[in-house]
Formats: sequence, structure tokens, C-alpha cells
Amino acid sequence: MSTSLLLSLKLDQATFEHANRLRQQHFPPERNVVPAHVILFHQLPGDQEAAIAHSLNTLCTQTQPFPLSLPSLQFLGNGVAIGVSSPELMQVHKTLASSWDKWLIPQDRQGYRPHITIQNKVKPETARQLYEDLDAQWQPITGRGEGLLLWYYHRGPWELAREFRFAQ
Repeated sequence: MSTSLLLSLKLDQATFEHANRLRQQHFPPERNVVPAHVILFHQLPGDQEAAIAHSLNTLCTQTQPFPLSLPSLQFLGNGVAIGVSSPELMQVHKTLASSWDKWLIPQDRQGYRPHITIQNKVKPETARQLYEDLDAQWQPITGRGEGLLLWYYHRGPWELAREFRFAQ
């Protein structure tokens, strides 16, 4: 069986660094094997990498970098995430989901709710405390989506396969 792929949004540097700093501070260190990210698709077939890359290349040459906002935190039960709001990101996801429909796993067929997980797999009371502490001082952040990142998934750390930048 070939390696599966996953797809995330490339954030502008300042937004990425802010989110990644929160993730490094609050994610259980033994489980924090990837940087902060906004996932579009959790599992795509590795044996379709060429076709996937072709469609990403086509889409990205037709897509301008777009604004996004991180308006609020989300309590996940066993963790905390930052919500991501962007009509353009929703459209990119919808376009890819319709063209890749036959490859999507059930998790990727559910309603798309983009977010950046900064804490996960902790006790609910630990997550609730972090959510309340951060939410009391949360200031909405604005940033940009600058492209898409295709990753190899090896049941642990991810390995970057290719970066696709939006049209400049």
C-alpha cells in the first residue's frame, strides 16, 4: 500500500508563527510531531499523487492569495482550536472536494470546518481551562492563505511532498 497524502493551507509567515507558538506552548509535547496547520483533506491516495498535483497546480494558478481571519477559539472537548474563517478557503475546498469525490474518506466528506488545533488529546478539564484562559484575552487575527501544501503521511511526522503557491 502506498503512502497516503494530506493537504493543508499555506499560511502567511506571521499567522503561521503565531499559531505554531500557541501549539508549541499547549500541545502535549510527545504528540506534537507536526507544525500548526489548516487541513483541507486528511487522506488522499498516494498512488494518485500525479493527478492530485496536476489539479492543485491548475487551481493554484487560477487562485489569488486570499484573506482569512481567526476570529475565535473553539473548545474541542479534549483540546482547543482556533477557528478559521474565509469564503475563499471554503470555495477552494469545495472545488477540490467535487473533483476528488471518488477518493474522499468519510472524514473528508463531512462538513468542512477549518481550524488550527493548538491542543488535543488532553483531559477535558485541562482543555476547558486552557480554552477559558485564552478566550478571556483572545484578539481576532487576520492573515492570508498563500498556497497549498501536499504532505506525505507516515503515521507520525509529515513530509512535505510539494508546495503550490497561489497566483501572485
